[in-house]
Amino acid sequence: MATAASLVSSPYKMTSVKDLAESPGLSSIPSAYTFRKNQNDQQSSISDPEPDDSIPIIDFSLLISSCPEQRYKIIHDLGKACQEWGFFMVINHGVPESLIKSMMDTCKRFFDLTEEEKREFEGKAVLYPIRYGTSFNASVDKVLFWRDFLKVFVHPQFHSPAKPSEFREIAMEYCRRTREVARELLRGISESLGLDASYIDKTLNLDSGLQILAANFYPPCPQPDLAMGMPPHSDHGLLTLLIQNENGGLQLQHNGKWVNVNASSNSFMVNTADHIEILSNGKYKSIVHRAVVNNIRTRISLAMAHGPSLDAIVSPAQELMDRENQVPGYVGIKYKKYLELQQSNQLDNKSCLDRARI
Repeated sequence: MATAASLVSSPYKMTSVKDLAESPGLSSIPSAYTFRKNQNDQQSSISDPEPDDSIPIIDFSLLISSCPEQRYKIIHDLGKACQEWGFFMVINHGVPESLIKSMMDTCKRFFDLTEEEKREFEGKAVLYPIRYGTSFNASVDKVLFWRDFLKVFVHPQFHSPAKPSEFREIAMEYCRRTREVARELLRGISESLGLDASYIDKTLNLDSGLQILAANFYPPCPQPDLAMGMPPHSDHGLLTLLIQNENGGLQLQHNGKWVNVNASSNSFMVNTADHIEILSNGKYKSIVHRAVVNNIRTRISLAMAHGPSLDAIVSPAQELMDRENQVPGYVGIKYKKYLELQQSNQLDNKSCLDRARI
């Protein structure tokens, strides 16, 4: 019978944290998963939001309202959320709760497949359209993260694993609906910056924009204080829409401290990503966040990353700089190059974005 140590020492067998977590008699994590927390990481500063400093909530129904006063207020609130938090909850988004539940259920069924079945979807290259794996980038990670993942490119060309059999149909509809929400949010963000509502959409060619489905599986960990689900990092792209099962674990870095995110029922957790920071010339910041684990329950999250066209060169909006008499704070960089750079290296706060700063 395989032990935890033998699973880790054998690259072929150690294909998933799920396998490791379910190994008999696991009472401690292998050293490869021990996350040595940096003293500057403010690990001791984890707290819930203060009552008067709560995470912003955006009512999507007001954003698409025909009432100019309602839209004006919610666009102002959206801009404030992007500037002060880089994160907000979206309610009344119109995506059916039944569809969200079905999407989470089919993601769980994927991770419940046998290792042999899941291994069919292993992809080695960053831009491979379907990739199943563990940690973040196990080939370069100095410490392995307590996480298995499935990443699927779903727009502009839709891909899907063949198993579970219902995955394709459910994911196609879910991705379409979340893409509509993301594009409407980006219209509001454009307006909040004083740009035309269609500025981001047209400039970054969102008709061919990259949408990635990233399902994450974090099984119970016997020593959660020593492991990390995902390290502190910001996302590539424009916006990430996240849902999770009933088990929390997402934390944001806000005003120098870590904040636990407790999502309201049937809401999307949305964070601004690196290319919103670049386009806004630093007015809106991408949010640094991480995933922690627990020793009781499995956490499953589903992130929908929305980015520009792979061929789009993202740079600070010239109209914004002209109006506010600014100089560019970031160099223009093709989105495909940025994506390859970030996904091929270790995740470390905003280390990839830092390369684009002037």
